[in-house]
Amino acid sequence: MRVFLFLYCTFAAQTQLLKMNKRIAPSILAADFGNLQRDVEMVNHSEADWFHIDIMDGVFVPNISFGMPVLKAIATHAKKTIDVHLMIVDPDRYVKTFADLGADVLTVHYEACTHLHRTIQAIKANGMKAGVALNPHTPITVLEDIIQDLDLVCIMSVNPGFGGQSFIENTYKKVTQLKTLIEKTSAPTLIEIDGGVTNKNGKALVDAGADVLVAGSFVFKSENPTETIADLKSICN
Repeated sequence: MRVFLFLYCTFAAQTQLLKMNKRIAPSILAADFGNLQRDVEMVNHSEADWFHIDIMDGVFVPNISFGMPVLKAIATHAKKTIDVHLMIVDPDRYVKTFADLGADVLTVHYEACTHLHRTIQAIKANGMKAGVALNPHTPITVLEDIIQDLDLVCIMSVNPGFGGQSFIENTYKKVTQLKTLIEKTSAPTLIEIDGGVTNKNGKALVDAGADVLVAGSFVFKSENPTETIADLKSICN
């Protein structure tokens, strides 16, 4: 019994530590596509925790981004968690494909999934962590029946499709609402914020309950991306 209690307490402490350590996930969408390996290596050697990779099909969102060969190339060089965000219709068709390409976390949009629970189970069955993204207009309440199955919820703080957009202020309210739902249900879910994240709002997002901050243009358009990542990390932890 003592051994069991010790192991349980150790696991609980480690879980709490993971929740406390805030993650920075540079969005490769904002990287220099002509020097992609260089930018991937920069993230590898920075204080960033994850690679955030947006996959867009030009249908679900009005833009087209990386295809499978580019993701495969990124995964070849990436030495950190690969967080893939699918902004595509019918994502179920490609769950196994993204697992095979090296995705560690696979996030699908609530708005794109007819049978969300089945999609989440398929992601987990293929050995990945499962996430759900919500567009700015989608309320947190739609996740009440599935929150305990989710490893991550990505709150879009801009309208998905293009980088460099202005942060939507209502995001703080949604983060607070989601944090309340997670605590109420004792769910293991991490809260990720995607869009318009900078050193001006990062701390406030973390204070509201965010665990993972995706930063694209703020990182890659800065004079020194490595320092920018380090500054954002220090602000948020």
